[in-house]
Amino acid sequence: MKPLNEYIDHTLLKPEVTREQIIQLCQEAKEHKFAAVCVNPVWVGLCGEQLAGTKVQVATVVGFPLGANTSEVKAYETKQAVEQGATEIDMVLNVGALKSQDLEWVKNDVAAVVDAAKGKAIVKVILETGLLTEEEIAQASRLSVEAGAHFVKTSTGFGPGGATVPHIKLMRSIVGPEIGVKASGGVRDYETAKAMIEAGATRIGASAGIAIVTGEKGSTEGY
Repeated sequence: MKPLNEYIDHTLLKPEVTREQIIQLCQEAKEHKFAAVCVNPVWVGLCGEQLAGTKVQVATVVGFPLGANTSEVKAYETKQAVEQGATEIDMVLNVGALKSQDLEWVKNDVAAVVDAAKGKAIVKVILETGLLTEEEIAQASRLSVEAGAHFVKTSTGFGPGGATVPHIKLMRSIVGPEIGVKASGGVRDYETAKAMIEAGATRIGASAGIAIVTGEKGSTEGY
């Protein structure tokens, strides 16, 4: 297992976040050498400026938080984010299409974002596992891989529930060893993060990244 800080996507996605808070997020990410910051699209350019010359990646969200945007809108969001410096795209799956069993639509939706990233950014697909059955999680994971995504991810942090060890194990069993699995939603302390990694997670999305790596207790609010 690599150092815990290298698993963390230091996340701040609340709508009321200020410029000063984003700058602080980036400073914390640099200090603790986190894998990435994850922010709303409006902050991508600022994060790129703040993190220039570091190894910390800039991740942003697409189709967030519902996943119900059209594929064309998701693709446009992705292109703009990449142009502004995003190197990682966390897109929300079309949950309604999955539950309608319109699997081709789901796959094409992910593929549109992968194509828009054009090799300039990795794509993580947020499944929103709290809304899905185990069979739907397996289907969504499989379709994401087929569409060319680089990661599957549990949750937005705004939906019901969050990351669980059983869901991480299920997702890992479907995508195999080469695709990333990101645990997000409700991961707020060291023990929980460690359990997710042991279950197969290769990234941890959390607003409590500092608490996780320092062993302190994270806030019970937020991502």
